Amino acid sequence: MTILERDPVWIYPEVDPEWHNEIINEFNIHPVTAHILASRGFESLEEIHDYLYAKLPNLLDPQLFPDMDKGVDRILEALKSREHILIYGDNDVDGITAAALLTEFLRFIGANVFFYVPNRNTLKQSVILDALEYAIANHCKLIITVDCGITSAAEIEEVVRHNIDVIVTDHHEPTAKIPHCIATLNPKLINSTYPNRNLTGVGVAFKLAHAITNALISNGSISPTKIDLKRYLDLVALGTIADMGSLLGENRILVRYGLRQLRKTKRIGLAKLFTVCDLKLGEITPVDIASKVAPRLNSLGRIADPRKGVELLLIRDPVAAELLAKELDLNNIERQKIERRDSDDVETYILKHPHILNQKAIILSSDKWHPGIIPIITARIAKQYNRPTVVISIDQGIGKGSIRTIPEFPLLQHLRDMADILENFGGHDFAAGLTIREENIEKFQERFIKAAQNELKDQDIVAKLHLDAKINFKDLTFDFMESFSLLEPFGNENPAPIHYCDAKQIWPPKVVGKTHLKLYLEQHERMLEGIAFGMADKRSRLLKKNLTLHIAFTPHINIFLNKSSIQLQIRDFQIIEQ
Repeated sequence: MTILERDPVWIYPEVDPEWHNEIINEFNIHPVTAHILASRGFESLEEIHDYLYAKLPNLLDPQLFPDMDKGVDRILEALKSREHILIYGDNDVDGITAAALLTEFLRFIGANVFFYVPNRNTLKQSVILDALEYAIANHCKLIITVDCGITSAAEIEEVVRHNIDVIVTDHHEPTAKIPHCIATLNPKLINSTYPNRNLTGVGVAFKLAHAITNALISNGSISPTKIDLKRYLDLVALGTIADMGSLLGENRILVRYGLRQLRKTKRIGLAKLFTVCDLKLGEITPVDIASKVAPRLNSLGRIADPRKGVELLLIRDPVAAELLAKELDLNNIERQKIERRDSDDVETYILKHPHILNQKAIILSSDKWHPGIIPIITARIAKQYNRPTVVISIDQGIGKGSIRTIPEFPLLQHLRDMADILENFGGHDFAAGLTIREENIEKFQERFIKAAQNELKDQDIVAKLHLDAKINFKDLTFDFMESFSLLEPFGNENPAPIHYCDAKQIWPPKVVGKTHLKLYLEQHERMLEGIAFGMADKRSRLLKKNLTLHIAFTPHINIFLNKSSIQLQIRDFQIIEQ
């Protein structure tokens, strides 16, 4: 049940014909593929070459991180002295994969390593301190954070007081006070000379492993043939896609090669998890990871024990791996039940209070909603109503909030402006979290909505569909699809291109899987099927005979009974009045 469902505004591409021809001639690629590149704002042939053809040797030098030498030296010292090391990771997929990567890598080079992932459903405000007892009990002299720690200066000070050194590896935006520790590796630090600001937590962890490898090879401790860093790229791809990391630049290289590793993964736990998700190992796509694999791993951090996620990625016993994968699946089913319950409650509230949508931001709070589920609900509402959205779960007078926004309203400066009424906050400009006392929620709501009202224009909150190129059915060939695949992997900041054209509907659409529509479309005597996910409620608009539709779609290859065909994933349609 939704209200205010407005059709999106279609934004058509504007391309300079000369530049379009230059791309076609330089790269000898399909004119439509060249049009997509031109419409996406590439400005030089070199930029396009790097986007299409960059390889592993084009990865950036990890030494470009200002503190990398200090971090590597301290880890080599721990290795030499046989000190115990604790890897402390955040409890989402990015943190879980980063913890697994560094644990496995450091064990491989001979370190004594433990890992710890917090259960955040207890609304604890302290990060890292929950691992202090664990570190002391296991005689750890060094803690390496992954995907967290940059906003935990006070907690890290407390850890250091217990004579435990700390290295922070993170990718979240820093607050005013940077932790006082051995090394801080974060591409978003103000003084960072690392060119890729968009690395995820697992990306930073991989860079640390790369730098340690370089140091061990250069000092003769290890042979270059002994360590193959490619074996960790499956974890980098998994964490980067799940954390909505940008799939441009260096991340694109890491994910492209990481997907190759995933499709032949030797990780028995991951293979069992793919089976549970009904996925074929050799055909894993970013969409599969985002929609099926990540939710199951994330369900641990949301409602169960996230340490089991790290165990699943490291496990070597097939029987234990299968049990763990099934447990994750059951957790996910439980998570879906809780999510449905809380989503219905939120939607009912919005239906009963439609005036909420007269404002340019949405802020909702309740003591009934599960804190682990609210990030999913927040993302859905922000997308559905195209507004900055905050959902707060209250427990014992403390609210835990999740925030998602639209490109026109970056978050962090606004959160800094409201720091006086927040207990804590952190994240990125487009996805963040906060903790707040219940008595301050109303003040926060007033100030946040006022900021959105002042900054956003009416057109900012209208949903938009950005189109890439016009294409006719006759051009939708398998050769074109091969050219199209050069643009993969698709994901955040590199979405699957959306084409458009006019086509006749030759039969009324059919409802499939309860909520989807199958369309039967024809153009110049060629017939193609379209699938419109979640649009079954629009069927009544398409029942007239001989309708001509203006369609926006992404083509893909559908394999059914070992036969391949090109199918259109319909993103939106408009009826052309005859």
